[in-house]
Amino acid sequence: MVNQQQFLQNLQNLRQRIDHACKLSGRKAEEISLLPVTKNWPVNAVEYCRDAGLCRVGENRVQEATEKQDQIVGIEWELIGHLQTNKVNQVVGRFCRIQTLDSLKLIRKVQTASERIDCKTAILLQVNAGNDPAKYGFSLTEAPGALDEVLGCSHLQVDGLMTIAPYVPGDLSVACDCFQKLAELKNVLEGSHAVKLRELSMGMSDDLNEAIASGSTMIRVGSALFGER
Repeated sequence: MVNQQQFLQNLQNLRQRIDHACKLSGRKAEEISLLPVTKNWPVNAVEYCRDAGLCRVGENRVQEATEKQDQIVGIEWELIGHLQTNKVNQVVGRFCRIQTLDSLKLIRKVQTASERIDCKTAILLQVNAGNDPAKYGFSLTEAPGALDEVLGCSHLQVDGLMTIAPYVPGDLSVACDCFQKLAELKNVLEGSHAVKLRELSMGMSDDLNEAIASGSTMIRVGSALFGER
């Protein structure tokens, strides 16, 4: 892993990339939040983020995340990896947000666990906007019903939508199409359900320009900060 000085340089470079992408799209950099992805990195990576003033990190695996949580304070955690229903009780109350609610069964499990400890859990609905068989998420047509389900849950707070673009090296138009579809879905759902979906979590190191141009409010970045594994 990179040392702290290199991390800070990478962070500065990344912020410059985000600023440039925003200028190209006519957006303000303040509209975009950066979520460092610390999966597979030691707790030092989380310390780097905290010490640099980043208030949240994203983790993919529940066990890895909870082990790190026991070693550090002063930072919030978002779950950005697939959540198995048998791990729900380990997550609710320990993560500030779950970005990957991808089935009605999981929505109901998280609601039940949140109700049990009287905790309001912030969530994003994961949508497979790129129709990628390798990805989890509701289809574009399933999303309205999923939002209906969440809005009927007393202990869930829906902040927005999340997607992971299909991985097609050399053809960023595929990612762009995915992101545009999610942004269009957001607008449709806000109108049909009279709800504000303020978060569009989409875009990573390689496709952040396309994500920002399409309306992303959160970029999830690992390798651009911490280097290649």
